[in-house]
Amino acid sequence: MKNKKPIFIFLFLVIAGLIIVLVGKHYIRGSSAFVGKKIDSMHGVYVYYNGSLDHVSGRSVTPDGYNLGLRYQCVEFVKRYYYQALHHRMPDSYGHAYEFFDVALKDGQLNTRRDLLQYANPSPEKPRVGDILVFNKTAANPYGHVAIVSAIIGQELEIIQQNAGPVGKSRVRIPILYQRGHWLLKHGQVLGWLRKA
Repeated sequence: MKNKKPIFIFLFLVIAGLIIVLVGKHYIRGSSAFVGKKIDSMHGVYVYYNGSLDHVSGRSVTPDGYNLGLRYQCVEFVKRYYYQALHHRMPDSYGHAYEFFDVALKDGQLNTRRDLLQYANPSPEKPRVGDILVFNKTAANPYGHVAIVSAIIGQELEIIQQNAGPVGKSRVRIPILYQRGHWLLKHGQVLGWLRKA
């Protein structure tokens, strides 16, 4: 009878790998951040840890029924921020992150689905703190991404975001340049930004 030790080692490694993946969806290595834990805030509106990018914890709805989105996803934070900090309700409260940006609109026009002014990247209008930054979808992320501009520091724009992944950061900086009368965010996926009128 042949040695069965290699088979047992292989099975052990497969099972251990699955456990690590499942635990990793809800846990940041070396910390106590679990799904639903407050990890950041802006103007009193919290960012919650979501584990893996695809994790869903149900839907977040206001007491009067306004849809904020899938709990702990990027859209939910952005809509919750606009609802709580800016007292803004979007006429269309559904849709994926990249759908916040309407490619048919001209720069500076009103995006009626969101009831927000829309600016393309690049634009003559400089982003401001509180604007929603919209990222396009990719092959790896078919939903896109949204975040809030939290600061502009020199030639960088800082965003605050929810659902940045198991080891992603809630705050990230993106270079911003002024060229030929337009503000350009040096990030290939940024479609543009939205602003309360």
